[in-house]
Amino acid sequence: MLPRRFPAVELRDTHVGLGVFTRQRFRQYQIVGDVCGAAFFDETYDSPFCMELGPDRVLEPAGVFRYLNHSCNPNCEIFYYEPLTADDDPPDRLWLKALRPIAVGEELTIDYAWPAARAIPCRCGAANCRGWIVAVEELAIIANPQCNTDRNAEPIANCKMQNANPGHPSAPV
Repeated sequence: MLPRRFPAVELRDTHVGLGVFTRQRFRQYQIVGDVCGAAFFDETYDSPFCMELGPDRVLEPAGVFRYLNHSCNPNCEIFYYEPLTADDDPPDRLWLKALRPIAVGEELTIDYAWPAARAIPCRCGAANCRGWIVAVEELAIIANPQCNTDRNAEPIANCKMQNANPGHPSAPV
């Protein structure tokens, strides 16, 4: 049972573990919910669910949205609001937005868009599946590792969500 804070979604089993499913319809571009948790200024923070909040900051999500699964054809994206001025506090939460209309009972998915150094085989089953959980722009690196000159570059330690911003969705398993 989910807390009242998430009445529009529920957790269910999927072929890759738990997933987040809708209990109501969502319109395209509608905010599905906010991803809250503990924010850390620690690039070495180690968690299978951590999400990048910006330079040198990660979020350990609490609640249901830590179980968003990857799809190469996602129906949602994660983003954060940039501070308006340098004096504003950095973001301490992320937001989940529908990329298209979403029906009741549909699984909410995002494109993790991991760097090539963290890519793993994809099991999303989408018609346009890339075969790897990797950012589109880094897929060629996976297909031809000889042309990757930055293969040993390490993103934030064990962080499954890189570059979460309005134009580059990504998230935890």
